[in-house]
Amino acid sequence: MKYLKVKNSNEEIPIGKIICVGRNYAAHALELGNEVSEFPVIFLKAASNVIYSGENVIHPDYSENLHHEVELVLLIGNTIKNGDDDSAEKAISGYAVGLDMTLRDLQKEFMKKGDPWTLSKSFDTAAVLSEFILKKDYKLRGDESIKLWVNGEIKQNSSIKNIMFDPIKIVKYISTKMTLEKGDLIFTGTPEGVGRVVPGDKIHAEIENIGAIDTEIIK
Repeated sequence: MKYLKVKNSNEEIPIGKIICVGRNYAAHALELGNEVSEFPVIFLKAASNVIYSGENVIHPDYSENLHHEVELVLLIGNTIKNGDDDSAEKAISGYAVGLDMTLRDLQKEFMKKGDPWTLSKSFDTAAVLSEFILKKDYKLRGDESIKLWVNGEIKQNSSIKNIMFDPIKIVKYISTKMTLEKGDLIFTGTPEGVGRVVPGDKIHAEIENIGAIDTEIIK
């Protein structure tokens, strides 16, 4: 079992479900040739995929096109089902920086066949996290910058304000489809600028006032 790292807290919170939102930045959807969605696109990662800043991403040997995707991650602090705006806001207890590592070649093949994306999104080291900052210690403005560098060159540079479904809308929507519980994580989508990384590449990602991630791609 894996546990979350929470700033200024000694509480051990086991990681529950990892729920991810795809195509939540219009520019990213368009750069991959996808339509902008009317509703959030949802997929899952396994808790065993999680590593933390300072640990290495292992490049699977069955893929030739591993991509970086920096995202705001929400921590769910209490159970919510069929939430409204107020209960959805209260259910969010913290924020972190996340990397949704993606095997783009596998994803494209699965999409072509109409198969689930699971194996392109859920593999060992596919979810990289910073420590979480609790909402009581920082109130999200909604316009924080979100950036990612590869080997010192900036690749993704946007703002949280560009998401189509904000955190409250995301939590409300997901809670109508499945119960959310303490320890569940929600990756809220990535801005444009995603691209391939190879063994030896060093990634630095950060969200203003939330945190930062440093990791290296290895074989």
